[in-house]
Amino acid sequence: MSTTQSERLRELLEPLVSSQGLDLEEIEVDSVGRKRVLRVVVDSDAGADLDQIADVSRALSAKLDESDAMGEGEYTLEVGTPGAERELKEHRHYVRATDRLVKFQLGDGGELVARILSADDDGLDVEVPGVKGRRPTTRRLALADIAKARVQVEFNRKNKAEETQETQETEENAEEA
Repeated sequence: MSTTQSERLRELLEPLVSSQGLDLEEIEVDSVGRKRVLRVVVDSDAGADLDQIADVSRALSAKLDESDAMGEGEYTLEVGTPGAERELKEHRHYVRATDRLVKFQLGDGGELVARILSADDDGLDVEVPGVKGRRPTTRRLALADIAKARVQVEFNRKNKAEETQETQETEENAEEA
């Protein structure tokens, strides 16, 4: 049974990343001309700050230097976090995306944009935004029904206080009418 370089790197580096209190999300080795780049993506429930990224980067660099996992040639090590529009693949990703807007590709071919309210082992409770003045609706999604999910960037999201105020005003206007 042969293992790929990424699998060997994961076996070598995952315990080190875990010891730093982070999860190893992704490993990618790219060749650009004669140069190679090893990209390592880490995260945690609380996120990862720059100091943690720097610490894990130094630890990974030292571990890679003492092993032959990357071979003899030169390479660049890049360590970072998943980014704003991360793809959600594992249960912990959905938990971390609670209260975020997500675009879901469903197994039946459908598509849905909704905010994750909560996540458990069986699925997600989501809020589908209302359209044209309608109220948002809640819906349950089974994890097995999700083919692909990606966090959406929100530039003009209202904070909780603004949402509560807007909901109260809408209800008051409905009662007056």
